[in-house]
Amino acid sequence: MEKSRLQQQRPVAIWLYIGVGMLIVQVLLGGITRLTGSGLSITEWKPILGALPPMTEAAWQEAFDKYKEIAQYQYVNRHFTLSDFKAIYFWEWLHRDWARFIGVVFAIPFVYFLIKKKLDASMVKPMVILFILGGLQGAIGWIMVQSGLNTEDLYVSHIRLAVHFIAALVLLCYTFWFALKLSTDKKEVLSMPGLRKLNGWLLGILTLQLIFGAFMAGLHAALVANTWPDINGMWWPVGMFTQGNLLTDITHNAITIQFIHRGLAYLITILVVIWWWKTSEAPEHSLLHRIRYVPLLLVLLQVMLGVLTLLGSQVRIPILQAILHQGVGMLLLLSLVWTLYLSRNKAAKV
Repeated sequence: MEKSRLQQQRPVAIWLYIGVGMLIVQVLLGGITRLTGSGLSITEWKPILGALPPMTEAAWQEAFDKYKEIAQYQYVNRHFTLSDFKAIYFWEWLHRDWARFIGVVFAIPFVYFLIKKKLDASMVKPMVILFILGGLQGAIGWIMVQSGLNTEDLYVSHIRLAVHFIAALVLLCYTFWFALKLSTDKKEVLSMPGLRKLNGWLLGILTLQLIFGAFMAGLHAALVANTWPDINGMWWPVGMFTQGNLLTDITHNAITIQFIHRGLAYLITILVVIWWWKTSEAPEHSLLHRIRYVPLLLVLLQVMLGVLTLLGSQVRIPILQAILHQGVGMLLLLSLVWTLYLSRNKAAKV
């Protein structure tokens, strides 16, 4: 009976897993867009017509002229030629077009599955939530960009960037959880309350870490201290509490943000090692026992990439290392969502 259910739901689960992969790519494109300073290059929101870039030199010049009206050009990129503008335009355009592509990939199969009656009643509510989260993410993205299209702000606020990033991760994790629900044999879901609780704490702390990661990217905070394991030759760097109050320091002071980001990385690594040790209690035949090394390997890789990104941040942040760091961070998040799913109490509602 269970195998039959999983087989029936397999096409929908595959569709959702494809969506998870596409969302990961979208977040990475967002990271590249921020690190290359490309996010404000497109000054208009055209959901349909904006799918194509300017097709003539006159159209390119018109787009460039609109960019020249905002503060980022006037105070940061005044040296830009049309060729320079095209380079940053590309990343923002690709970021937006990939979002459009995700919408198509979600919408067309959804209609197909409806017609073919592949979606049962239990899937309706999660599907509605999924589309609401997707639409909300698009709206947050445009509101974020629009907030920087003025003659005062050089970049979009890193706080708004973090909101956009976390909203994307909520959509990513929800899609992944939904896919797990449709593709995981119920016998693999174990009742391990203690492990589940630790897993939940890990996810909470990792979410906080990802917020500070967005702050790091938004402020290019890696550039203020590019040594490791010390921080500019110190363990407790000077200048961490100079903004007037604690809240401002931990949200706007680059050296404080980097200090917290490093500290959370060490804490998460220790907790993952403890979690890994405790998973030995899971039955040897279980899926949870077989995949318990995944979060451990990912967190060690994540720390290594973080260190390499820091050490490489001499004049500018190395984009390859930074994007790999961000990508592995998302994989670590998803691995812990997966283990939470597998260790949750069977009595809990899915």
